[in-house]
Amino acid sequence: MSSIKILQQYWGYNNFRPLQEEIINNVLEYKDALALLPTGGGKSICYQVPTLVKSGLCLVISPLIALMKDQVEQLHRKFIAARAIISGQSTAVVEDILQQASKGEIQFLYVSPERLETKLFKAYLPTLPITLIAVDEAHCISQWGYDFRPPYLRIAALRAYFPITPILALTASATPLVQEDICKKLAFNKNAPIFRQSFSRPNLHYAVIQPQSKIETLIKMLQKVEGTSIVYVRNRKRTKEIATALQQQG
Repeated sequence: MSSIKILQQYWGYNNFRPLQEEIINNVLEYKDALALLPTGGGKSICYQVPTLVKSGLCLVISPLIALMKDQVEQLHRKFIAARAIISGQSTAVVEDILQQASKGEIQFLYVSPERLETKLFKAYLPTLPITLIAVDEAHCISQWGYDFRPPYLRIAALRAYFPITPILALTASATPLVQEDICKKLAFNKNAPIFRQSFSRPNLHYAVIQPQSKIETLIKMLQKVEGTSIVYVRNRKRTKEIATALQQQG
């Protein structure tokens, strides 16, 4: 089935968003790539659609359990076979998931970078029919890999098992230096493309102000804005103080 038919059948869209089709075609040609798409830009479709086109297993490396669970639940709603190996699962459960994957019963397997280095996962790795490796939130390679999650820097070790399997790195935030680091740490070919979508959001307004009283200005702003708002605060103590002040103002 073609990419567009997969999109229509499972997602109900008639057309791809900008760059999605180019990224998917690149994957289908067994080429590595880095995709920079804004939040809500449809990054997951870029690895989910080509996996359903080619069949086989997509190994998705993701940093957070919540992200994995959310993706798996969304795929289940589309009746697509997906599982996540997360902390807290028993060895028996993990082994059952890996057995399903090795038998071709799963199309998407979500794991953390730390999971790649466990003995049990390595034992099953050669048996997995992986046709695509997707590294979600790929900026974590630079942001976290050097400090407290070094397995991020060793993801390219998978190439020893799957030398021709393409790796697709996806992120919504990466400076030019981080982009370069991602490509280097994942052992991309020098000619591997970087797909960049515009991050311009015409429906958003940005402003920087320096008020005499932050809380008074905040209250005035919130009274003018309809609907729900989010206030980001530096620490927990100040969060409670501001929340209390806002509740007192209704």
